Amino acid sequence: MNQKILLAEDDPNLGELLKDYLELKGKFDVVLCVDGQEAMEAFRKEEFDLCILDVMMPKKDGFSLGKDIRKINQTIPIIYATAKGMMEDKTQAFELGGDDYITKPFRVEELLLRINALLKRASKDKEEEISDKFEIGEYFFDYTSQIISFKGQQQKLSTKEAELLRLLCLKKNDVLTREEALIKIWHDDNYFTGRSMDVFLSKLRKYLKEDPSVEIVNVHGKGYKLLVS
Repeated sequence: MNQKILLAEDDPNLGELLKDYLELKGKFDVVLCVDGQEAMEAFRKEEFDLCILDVMMPKKDGFSLGKDIRKINQTIPIIYATAKGMMEDKTQAFELGGDDYITKPFRVEELLLRINALLKRASKDKEEEISDKFEIGEYFFDYTSQIISFKGQQQKLSTKEAELLRLLCLKKNDVLTREEALIKIWHDDNYFTGRSMDVFLSKLRKYLKEDPSVEIVNVHGKGYKLLVS
């Protein structure tokens, strides 16, 4: 199965050229969007392996788009592409969580090399991240069987509870953004799915209450954090 790239480029000629080249030479599936708003809608609906974002776009510029993408997915590789070559733009690109920056005009061969390097690094990071078993203080969580164990007692979790706890475990002592959890588990971040997730969080807190060193806390304006002291 080919890896999928989100390409946000408002120049239709350049966009089609890049799309054709990356699909032919790179063997990627490329979704081309002509403005930032369209690209954000596509990102919410589909799973991507990498994003290429033009900085100067109508409706939503590339930096704003990248910032919104980072709220949902903090690890997906992002390459910013722009005609600008100013140092402050490069600085902003990396401050917003960009992984690379390429200045127009550029050779498509160079872009492909950068894409492959980022995807190789991301694949290595993902392999290290893949885990189905977690120690949470005195608790043991087996994601595959959806069971939490504590001093000989077991609690069976629902699928949504297990998925949410796994995301929290992967970000242990770090922030899991509300948007990332909602998109990855519910594939939507509207009001109703948000309220549904709050119910699941309350249940997880109840399951983990026997160990005082374990706590799921709200991080105001951002999301949640699984604290294990």
